[in-house]
Amino acid sequence: MTVAEPKGKIYSPEEYLDLEIESEVRSEFRDGEIVEMTGGTPEHNEITRMLVFLLTMALRRQPYSIFMTDQRLWIPDMRRYTYPDVMVMPRPPELQPGRRDTVMNPTLITEVLSDSTKGYDRGDKFAAYRTISTFTEYLLVDQYQARVEQYVRQAENQWLLTVHEGLEVKVNLESVSVEIALAELYENVDFGAAKDAEKL
Repeated sequence: MTVAEPKGKIYSPEEYLDLEIESEVRSEFRDGEIVEMTGGTPEHNEITRMLVFLLTMALRRQPYSIFMTDQRLWIPDMRRYTYPDVMVMPRPPELQPGRRDTVMNPTLITEVLSDSTKGYDRGDKFAAYRTISTFTEYLLVDQYQARVEQYVRQAENQWLLTVHEGLEVKVNLESVSVEIALAELYENVDFGAAKDAEKL
């Protein structure tokens, strides 16, 4: 997803939710600012869809919920609403008090990187995610090459980064017992087309 620039007006969480429910375009809420999220590339969507498929097959009949793209997450310590590309959490998910459409307790979050979002996904967004007590694993998936950055919580304020590169590599997830082969994750991705599309 591409992040549009904030408009400057300050909103309350309640005002944001009222607007978001009626809006045809998804937006993040960042402590008073509403930031519109624009559409992703076909490669972004292929990667997201395949990751959800692989997780769904591996976690069948296990007590986990898997959400993608349009499931809203509330991060209370940062007063932030966002829409991660993929989330995994124990079932039943913990909902924001008073709401049926917003979750709070992911263990695994994945973002598919683009040139326009990679700084935010590695920086401020990751910092916000780290305030979630249940959050223990973060995957950043490159859409232009076979590369996954895997962050695993080791202790409070301590995260271990492992970089996985190449279609022959597999990623062993720590938060759930799942192995992801990059050859499968990127099965339908044309890296040349992805890079060209980002330049347009």
